[in-house]
Amino acid sequence: MKVKVASKAGFCFGVKRAVEMARQCLKNPVQPLYTLGPIIHNRQVTDLLSREGLINVDDLDSVSGPGTLIIRSHGVAPEVLRQAEAKGLEVIDTTCPFVRKVQTTVQELVRQDMPVVIVGDPEHPEVRGIVGWSGYKAMVVKDQDQARTIKFPSQVGIVAQTTQRLENLHAVIEVLQASGSRVQAFNTICLATAERQKETLELAGEVDAMVVIGGKDSANTAKLVQICNGSGIPVYWVETANELAPAWFKGLSTVGITAGASTPGWIIEEVHGRMNEFNENIDNETETETEETNENETTEATVEQQSAGEEQPDLTAEAAPAEESQQETDEAQEMADSQEMADSMDVRTLRHGETVRGVVVQVNQDEVLVDVGAKSEGVIPLRELTCYTVDDPQSVVKVGDEIDVFVLKSEDNEGKLILSKERADAEKSWANLEAQKDSGEPVKGVVREAVKGGLLVDVGVRAFLPASLVGIGYVEDLSKYLNQEIEARIIELNRSKRKIILSRKAILEEEYARNREQLMATLEEGQVVKGVVRRLTNFGAFVDIGGVDGLMHISEMAWYRINHPSDIVQAGDELDVMVLRVDRENEKVSLGLKQVLPNPWEAVEQKYPVDSIIKAKVVRLAPFGAFVQLEPGVEGLIHISHLADHHVATPDEVVREGEEIDVKVLSVDPSDKRIRLSIREINKETRPAQPKESAPKQQPVEQQPNNNDGGTATIGDLVGAIFNEQKEQEEE
Repeated sequence: MKVKVASKAGFCFGVKRAVEMARQCLKNPVQPLYTLGPIIHNRQVTDLLSREGLINVDDLDSVSGPGTLIIRSHGVAPEVLRQAEAKGLEVIDTTCPFVRKVQTTVQELVRQDMPVVIVGDPEHPEVRGIVGWSGYKAMVVKDQDQARTIKFPSQVGIVAQTTQRLENLHAVIEVLQASGSRVQAFNTICLATAERQKETLELAGEVDAMVVIGGKDSANTAKLVQICNGSGIPVYWVETANELAPAWFKGLSTVGITAGASTPGWIIEEVHGRMNEFNENIDNETETETEETNENETTEATVEQQSAGEEQPDLTAEAAPAEESQQETDEAQEMADSQEMADSMDVRTLRHGETVRGVVVQVNQDEVLVDVGAKSEGVIPLRELTCYTVDDPQSVVKVGDEIDVFVLKSEDNEGKLILSKERADAEKSWANLEAQKDSGEPVKGVVREAVKGGLLVDVGVRAFLPASLVGIGYVEDLSKYLNQEIEARIIELNRSKRKIILSRKAILEEEYARNREQLMATLEEGQVVKGVVRRLTNFGAFVDIGGVDGLMHISEMAWYRINHPSDIVQAGDELDVMVLRVDRENEKVSLGLKQVLPNPWEAVEQKYPVDSIIKAKVVRLAPFGAFVQLEPGVEGLIHISHLADHHVATPDEVVREGEEIDVKVLSVDPSDKRIRLSIREINKETRPAQPKESAPKQQPVEQQPNNNDGGTATIGDLVGAIFNEQKEQEEE
């Protein structure tokens, strides 16, 4: 009979971590050490730890006085931690990183007001703890049959107990989707559990019977039994080798062995050894016959001794001490084996140059520890973590992450297993990168550093992106790309020199050309589009409207006169513009901004009625009068004859540019965009009435007052005043 043992049978790294932390605390106990419930679901291990001083309690009410509380790998609800703190207990949390991930996922979903569904056993301590992290709002569903009986909200987030079968999770998701719920699913099943279940299914298909080792209260072991039962072969669930029966294996050619995550390696070895003994007994019939012969000879010798009158020993009396001695020896051996549980598991032998998969179990400032199934955790030095410089390893990996690592040294001077994530990533990436270069397919990477002359990009290996190839134009500030994912094309690759040169400019130019061609085919005059101001000139601004740079002339920027485009827009501004003209032959587009803005002349008659007095700002002077701004885009003219109630030679005698004045509206013509204004009319209304004289006094011509300088007026002055008045009447 051939015996096959699953390679992934026994302790998972989460259980192994919890047991090791408990044993470490038991080495130098300074106060009572408690665990809330069995630290793992294996009676042999918990009995051993109990003999060493670990106290198992069902609830914290049983704990009085100071002590240390170990939170087992299943995790607990937040209020348990708060209760332990209130009791003054020191807490050592050995919650499995995969369980912790489920807890944080559920907590985040609740923060987002998302209803939560947990697929799992509602009575399992792991699930009870997860429900606590949801604020007891989560709904627990055991399987698809139960799911069909429940009415779910329109949108739910769904997670799974880490030891669930993937098929069960998918089945529940399908029921929820069929009920009309929109499902946001998170596969929180432990990777080690999934692989163990997959391997068990494959092994069960290759053998005549399966032996599953593990505690009868272990959920993950129960799942393995369920998987094996589905294969239609005999399945035997045992906790120790003592439960094995030789009759189970008679006539079988191949038997498989697997074990739950809470089963220590020494129990697996013991079961394996006992089955080998059965195998020898079953296959070696001659040995059985020999034993019968020897027994007959012994009987004959005993008869001869009795005939000779010799005193016979008390076989019963001697057998008892022998059994007791053997029992003590077995217990001692069990304890010795238990002391080296981690070392007695199936140990993987690794060689330099191998690439293996492992799980991150600890992240320190200068190194990362990874469980790869070897005798001890492998060490990734900080320099071997990634292809770029990193100060915080937590930014690259976290506890519970499953990663590929390259074996640099199977054992260094200190006996450590030295690994490299950077080498493993590189080996995996080179083949893909070579294929992408040959096909011209773009690559994606994250910008890690800005160096002299360009950027360092992580594409699985370190690649260099020259500054001249970062964008279509000159990029002044390269630091803005840090930690951004970019797409680029490989323009040079030399694996032997580990050299890769990228061009982001090539991707952008191709995209720009595609967008330009598509846009020119669809643009229509009068269409309003979004654009970004790229650069300014004295005569206007160039606006990118999605692959095409259109010109927005200075005269099309505002309803009023501006001196420079920068008065209205700046480079980088995002705005809506109207397409005024499209020249497809020469690929030129004219744009306007003022066309999408309200026309201030549309409501001037209502805002500035005739005879109203308003405030205005003098914007420029002309020989014939002053132009004033009523609002941006609306200007009116005060003719020189209406600047004052006396003769004015030049407008600057009365007003100055930038000055705010009161004016009276004489007329409004929106069609010609003209408004006539007056200061003189205001002065007439506010000037006090003069008393009438019986007869004007005659004065010599040379003594007539001059309106300009206060001196005497000449005949020429009088003629000029008459001429100006006639000119004003003609213009009106």
